[in-house]
Amino acid sequence: AAVARALGPSVVQVETDRGQGSGVVYADGLILTNHHVIQNAQSIVIALHDDRRIEAKLIGSDPSTDLAVLKIELSNLPNIQMGNSANVSVGDKILAIGNPFGIGQTVTAGIISAKGRNSIGLNTYENFLQTDAAINPGNSGGALVNLRGELIGISSAIYSSTGGSQGIGFATPIDDALDVMSDIIKHGEVVRGYLGMDAQKIT
Repeated sequence: AAVARALGPSVVQVETDRGQGSGVVYADGLILTNHHVIQNAQSIVIALHDDRRIEAKLIGSDPSTDLAVLKIELSNLPNIQMGNSANVSVGDKILAIGNPFGIGQTVTAGIISAKGRNSIGLNTYENFLQTDAAINPGNSGGALVNLRGELIGISSAIYSSTGGSQGIGFATPIDDALDVMSDIIKHGEVVRGYLGMDAQKIT
């Protein structure tokens, strides 16, 4: 079973018997999180900051980008303000919100260290924002926001030799995440075309 506890008006904590993570309330009861946070969960219960609890429906997920969309049927839901990840620049100050190690709502600060990180080996399709804000196990699916409080990314992974934060965290840009969410809402999955071939760099 998966249980989400409130981290604030728009960010929820997600717990499963496989681990812990976070999620972001988008709009109309939609919640955006990581695929690996809810993977194999038999039930998902969302607990909001005002102590309301309700079972969530899994609309769909995309393992190739490690994103998932949940839905809850409640009124007067908060939702986070959307930013534009295309306007993010290296050096911009940002905040990461999540539930590291299950200790409760935590906000960490940092900068955008790099854009367009790929070939990391985490997902099939990669276009990560890299940040030095502390992102630890439990932050997955949480919000990466700019200093105006606008959502610019979904915290997804860390690069670490110890299992904890070493200043190299990765987030899916919100522009990419919203494209994936749109497909999941329309089709229940992301529909992609492919050529039936592999490509590799010429040495």
